[in-house]
Amino acid sequence: MSNTPFTVARTTPRFAFIAEAEIDGVKSSARVSELSARGCYIDSINPLPKDTGVRLRIRYGCSTCEFFGTVIYTHAGFGMGVVFSELSNEQRSTLDVWLEELARKLD
Repeated sequence: MSNTPFTVARTTPRFAFIAEAEIDGVKSSARVSELSARGCYIDSINPLPKDTGVRLRIRYGCSTCEFFGTVIYTHAGFGMGVVFSELSNEQRSTLDVWLEELARKLD
């Protein structure tokens, strides 16, 4: 077995991000714990299967935005990674505001 650590090349930075999430068709509670310009990680005890299409609402502070996406990986009992589908101008604007705020907090 190799001792080389596994690394993932990311095209966009990820930020720690805690926000409430609602996923259509899922009764259990969920929250977003990481956010990037391309997607998010959703903490959920019952993650959806890989390749499932999702519609989710993210509430952060005083703003809410709805996104469509696809589950790209799951961690049974913990959560799932979701890549966003094509974003409207309004969705992109909201996401950019959130990401800019997160980037400022790192400075």
